[in-house]
Amino acid sequence: MFHEIFYRPLLNALIFLYEHVAFNDFGVAIILLTIIIRLILYPLFYKSFKSQALIQKIQPEIKKIQKEFKDKRDVQAEKLMNLYRDHGISPFSTLFPIFAIIIQLPILIALYRVFLGGITPEVFSDLYSFVAKPDVLNTSLFGLINLENPNILIVGLAAVFQYIQGKVSVASLKVRSNSPEIEAAERMGKTMVFVGPLLTIVFFYSLPAAIGVYWTTTSVFSILQQLYINKTAKDTIHKNQNGESSDNNPTTS
Repeated sequence: MFHEIFYRPLLNALIFLYEHVAFNDFGVAIILLTIIIRLILYPLFYKSFKSQALIQKIQPEIKKIQKEFKDKRDVQAEKLMNLYRDHGISPFSTLFPIFAIIIQLPILIALYRVFLGGITPEVFSDLYSFVAKPDVLNTSLFGLINLENPNILIVGLAAVFQYIQGKVSVASLKVRSNSPEIEAAERMGKTMVFVGPLLTIVFFYSLPAAIGVYWTTTSVFSILQQLYINKTAKDTIHKNQNGESSDNNPTTS
């Protein structure tokens, strides 16, 4: 099942991009495929962040309901659901990034399997009928880095961008709120800023460079995505606050 759902589609997508878009550079094909995957998953991340920002905005109302109906869990749940609905918040939206990460894990494993035994002629037996078999396969990045072997430069880049991604993620928590929950998440995030790059080095040091290229690309995309969402969230919250101020201070004639 894994072979047909993840490995084979990934292999075919890579070969198709390699042949038609990536100028016969397998590294470029991996970068393009990673960007395509992240663009597909982007709505999940955006919707989740937007919902989290709105949840922090209505936190006083949430705490009021929790306090007022602390002994009536069923009523409390109903009131909270109504509150979320009134503000257009999906109660499951905070789970979207977890789902997106879970989706990416099989992709990472499938990419590892592609390079595990090397790109041999036997691999091409898994190509779909509409995907042409390449005459020559250049398994390098820009003709400089062999993607089938470990590469310390790629590992270093993956660790650096993992660190930057962690810093941007921690900064984004300050955008949302200074609630105890967010402060706890911020403390954990600050720890992961340093732990994440170390784990990246440990995990990717002996893996094919192709895995590091995928991880580096997804980290760069995550950084740009977070910066864009942060700006959007700030603008949204600012507009909402201005709107509330206007409602609370109506003009008189």
